[in-house]
Amino acid sequence: MTTVDDMGYEFRTARPEDTKAIEALDGSFTTHTIFQVAITENEFALQEIPVDPPIHKVFPAENTDDADAPVDEEDPNSRTFVAVGTDGSLAGFATVSYASWNRRLVIEDIEIAPAHRGRGVGRALIGHAVKLARESGAGHIWLEVTNINAPAIHAYQRLGFTFCGLDTTLYDGTPSSGEQALYMSMPCP
Repeated sequence: MTTVDDMGYEFRTARPEDTKAIEALDGSFTTHTIFQVAITENEFALQEIPVDPPIHKVFPAENTDDADAPVDEEDPNSRTFVAVGTDGSLAGFATVSYASWNRRLVIEDIEIAPAHRGRGVGRALIGHAVKLARESGAGHIWLEVTNINAPAIHAYQRLGFTFCGLDTTLYDGTPSSGEQALYMSMPCP
């Protein structure tokens, strides 16, 4: 299903020809704060703290065995939604998957091109994920985010996500070593 919002963005399910633009999208971010994780024996706490200088994070390219695989893998439980700007360029995408055993829709990845941030593109892509969650019978929507991506965390909180978990070892041995994975969820509206 294709929709066009008030700003002129076209939202639709990704097509194989979108693969290169998705892979080339700049998902980097700059932040002036991070969420510091404090862990005790039985709990953890998050505190947002300033960082100086600001952190600029560029995500490394993913290693895929089949780089030419189409975006939409014919898995009825997975989908990639794209937002296309009025100039035909990719403004953003969200890849989601649904697991019936726990009725969870997982936002696997969401990226918005820097020139299109702050315009509601992410909110609209999450809206498409919510629609799929409802159609699938999901009870909740879940995602993972690094503790240093404060801009994304704030955006997710504005959308209704709350913290629900922590993994202090997920990024060990990766270029993100030293960061912690925060998990956020929200009931399916």
